[in-house]
Amino acid sequence: MSQVNISPSDTLGALPRIPSWATSTRAKSEDEIAFQSGAALALLHTVLACAEVPQALLRERLALRAAEANVRMSGRFERIGELRDEVHLLRPGDTPGPAGAIYMQWRRVISRQISLGALSKALPDLPAQDMATWLDMARGSPIRQATAVFATVLAENKSDETVALILADAALSRACGWKHLVPLLALGLRSRDLRCTGSDLHTAIGKATIEAATEAVTMARDLAQRSARLEAARAKLRAKGAEKAVALFLSRDALAPMALNDAMSGRAARRFCQRLVDLGVVRELTGRDTFRIYGV
Repeated sequence: MSQVNISPSDTLGALPRIPSWATSTRAKSEDEIAFQSGAALALLHTVLACAEVPQALLRERLALRAAEANVRMSGRFERIGELRDEVHLLRPGDTPGPAGAIYMQWRRVISRQISLGALSKALPDLPAQDMATWLDMARGSPIRQATAVFATVLAENKSDETVALILADAALSRACGWKHLVPLLALGLRSRDLRCTGSDLHTAIGKATIEAATEAVTMARDLAQRSARLEAARAKLRAKGAEKAVALFLSRDALAPMALNDAMSGRAARRFCQRLVDLGVVRELTGRDTFRIYGV
């Protein structure tokens, strides 16, 4: 069965690359880190405005990476494959384990535009007034705002790194003028960074931003290419509900065939997913013969 081929230049020409001088985390001085993190955020800002990038899918994949890092910080050992299983194989009425619950928090917080209401839905156990106070107290550059929120929230919620990371990303994203929260800080912070304070924490968050923005831009370029291949395959897809299914794949990190039940029957969904794999536009992500999960 023929695969879908497109030239990388067809989709990647408009997307910037972060230059090597901006990706180095060897910078020691606060001024160097501020300059490099600002450059990395500026280039990511450009990528987040590119129509070629499937923005919802990019946020979903960053949320998965953030959840994996977040889970590791909490002392658990679940990795990406296990997180996907916990969430995407849930049956109606089931609840995920602790790691899956963290992943679901990240997915909820990136699914809506940044607002106090959206954050309250993602973090229902946290008083909205507290969140508003923490976010409104931040001043200065995006890195300084993220640092201030992270430090304050972690000090008041010592056992909950998830809340601190989400709200710090919300402060950073809002300061950058982004409509949606973009998960970044968890991708670059290390467990030891959670114990930093003052200028050490500011430095750690600056370096984490450089690392995470670099990964996000690289991921965006890859997803632009992959999504273009899937878009090009639309003409070959004759199944009923194919348009709705393709739209889901372009906005979700991963899907089990049962997630397509609103568009087609369970049997048709399994055939449709295999068809996309045969065309080379979707990957089977588990390596299993049963309980399979697919993604762009």
